[in-house]
Amino acid sequence: MKSQFAFICFCFSVCFLQLFAQDTIQPIKNNNKKEVNISVSKTTDSIVDGKKLQSTSIQAVIDSTQIKSLQDHELALQIDEKWLEELYSNTLFDTIYKTVSELDYKPVVYPELPTDTLKARLAKLNARTPFNVEYNPSLENVIKNFLKNRRTSMERLMGLSHYYFPMFESEFDNFNIPLEMKYLSIVESALKPRAKSRVGATGLWQFMFATGKQYGLDVSSYVDERSDPIKSTKIAAVYLSKLYEIFGDWDLALAAYNSGPGNVTKAIRRSGGYQNYWNIRHNLPRETAGYVPAFLATMYIFEFAKEHGFKPEKPQFHYVETDTIRVKQMITLDQVAETTNIPIEELQFLNPSYKLDIIPYIEDKAYYLRLPRTAIGTFVNNEEQIYAFAKTEFDKREKPLPQFFEAESRVRYRVRSGDYLGKIARKYGVRVSQIKQWNGLRSNNLRIGQRLTIYPRRPVVNTSVASNSNASQASSSSSKTYTVKQGDSLWSISRKFPGVSVQNIRDWNDISGNNLKPGMKLKIAKG
Repeated sequence: MKSQFAFICFCFSVCFLQLFAQDTIQPIKNNNKKEVNISVSKTTDSIVDGKKLQSTSIQAVIDSTQIKSLQDHELALQIDEKWLEELYSNTLFDTIYKTVSELDYKPVVYPELPTDTLKARLAKLNARTPFNVEYNPSLENVIKNFLKNRRTSMERLMGLSHYYFPMFESEFDNFNIPLEMKYLSIVESALKPRAKSRVGATGLWQFMFATGKQYGLDVSSYVDERSDPIKSTKIAAVYLSKLYEIFGDWDLALAAYNSGPGNVTKAIRRSGGYQNYWNIRHNLPRETAGYVPAFLATMYIFEFAKEHGFKPEKPQFHYVETDTIRVKQMITLDQVAETTNIPIEELQFLNPSYKLDIIPYIEDKAYYLRLPRTAIGTFVNNEEQIYAFAKTEFDKREKPLPQFFEAESRVRYRVRSGDYLGKIARKYGVRVSQIKQWNGLRSNNLRIGQRLTIYPRRPVVNTSVASNSNASQASSSSSKTYTVKQGDSLWSISRKFPGVSVQNIRDWNDISGNNLKPGMKLKIAKG
């Protein structure tokens, strides 16, 4: 019995020593982001049964090339969904455009604003601006109409103004334009840089194609600088200053901006030579007749927002919290989103002039990428890796043209698990705002099984042919499973498998974002 007990004790001690001598992995901090050789060291631990046991210590190497480790900010991930929805919706622009074109001057009951109070406030406003904002019953009715019926939309516009107005004021100051002219962008476009009118006028300041070209705005297949907030504002300042030189009156310059100088001079002739806007208003086109009152009413509401209890929707970032980088090679906003972890919708908002979400590279011409300041350092410090990633992605797209199939002008798409509007929009070469408009969506939320109507920009191959082709490819492909490790990203994993892209991994595993968890099993199909 004692011998059995001694034998058990001996076995227990051997197991304990072996457990104690197991290999340990100790990660090493790599602050310099340089390659570190794996070092293996063996040390004598103890002696068991006359034999020396050695423990091997392997120092883990941090992958210095993985894009996932480049992120250095939290701001982009915290953008409020309601705010994003407002940024990319054209509903507000359509509403304001209709309001101005159909403006009437019927009396509005609004006891919260007595006429005497309004007269006093307009007098203050008139004293500090070069615009003619003297009281008249028509203007009073428009102001009360906006206060009564457009409170919610005005609060949304006040939120958007935190981003746009600082850049407008800077450009107008350079050209001695009244800073209050910033309110014109609300009447023109509801602060939507990609707004397009029914006649083709585009951008915050609603330039026609020919006007944009005339003033040097780049309008091409890739770029529409009519949607660039700064460049289009500079041209608007130039144009407005020329109109003021012609008419010598800012109210008439506003009217000419909307309908053209010719219509204003006709109205002056028909009125008998009057040069006050309110005296020639009845001789102007209907839309222009409501244009200046809408501008003055908007100015009043913004200037006296506090007195009327407005609560603006404030954005998560302001114009001063962004900066630009001149691109050194072609790159897509999708690739920037992948490498910086900034939502694609936010990049589209900050870079509205790139029609296909592609920033081209042309020698002797500068194209810029605007990012939140918190992401600028990440991009600049890792430019070579980011551009290498972009080039790799473009190289993978260099494939022989597929067999021609008849393209469909409209598709019905069924939402699958992991889908989101940005992903579907990129698939068909359209914009999130377009999908929302075609399907009457008021938010970015989707449900599995929901059917969406899409009018794709890219040709769509017949579904049955495509599915047969995919099936044949799948049958000839060999697939394997990859287990996600700590620090892995979709990009670093794709580099382990030649010919496999980030989007491939997403599609094979129904992944919509970039988030991975250690231990997750990913299907990797290699054809």
